[in-house]
Amino acid sequence: MHSPVDSPPHATGPGIALRVASALVLPTELLLVLVTVSCDPLMALDGDIARTTHRWAVDDPDLTQAFRILTDWVWDPWTMRALITVTVLWLVLHHGAWWLALWLTAACLLGALVSQGLKAAVDRERPVWPDPVDSAHFAAFPSGHAMTAALVCGLLLWVLHLYGTGRVLWRIALAVSVVSVVGVGLTRIWLGVHWSSDVVGGWLLGALVVALAMASYARFRGAGELR
Repeated sequence: MHSPVDSPPHATGPGIALRVASALVLPTELLLVLVTVSCDPLMALDGDIARTTHRWAVDDPDLTQAFRILTDWVWDPWTMRALITVTVLWLVLHHGAWWLALWLTAACLLGALVSQGLKAAVDRERPVWPDPVDSAHFAAFPSGHAMTAALVCGLLLWVLHLYGTGRVLWRIALAVSVVSVVGVGLTRIWLGVHWSSDVVGGWLLGALVVALAMASYARFRGAGELR
């Protein structure tokens, strides 16, 4: 039985994760600025997409109801947090991997703080419809559903990598993660509770937090802090 505390079978250095984080910083900051200043081309694009998808949602109530079930139960942030909680307990109880469990927990807390902090700072209004098909609370940017899905799925894939999961299981997990992350973002747009740039911002921020978590874990562990 392997334990990431001592010698993760597939641990890697912080180099790749840092490069990914660096690549994500610029587009994330650029999108944040464009949303904050209400850039006209971006607002127009968001509006066009929102009006189109809302019309589809109203015209197809059965598909809309299916999307509501998916976004409210299957891909809900609390469902995602429950997956992380189960993973943390598994790491601690079966592998004694306290540091890795702590890293996952800290990454999720950081993600929640960043999401709520940006919502309060940007204070972007959600789409408003005379015939809404769903509702949501708090400000629009970034999408908490999209960010949480990207964050949790990324962290779970990282754990599977550390423990050297088999090729078949890895491909299944990767496929489920991609479907979940993309799917939850599309449902938020379809249901008319988020602009498309809210969803893209959530994806970018979630991926950025994952990359930072991986890089910091590898760096401290490589420096002997987690031995």
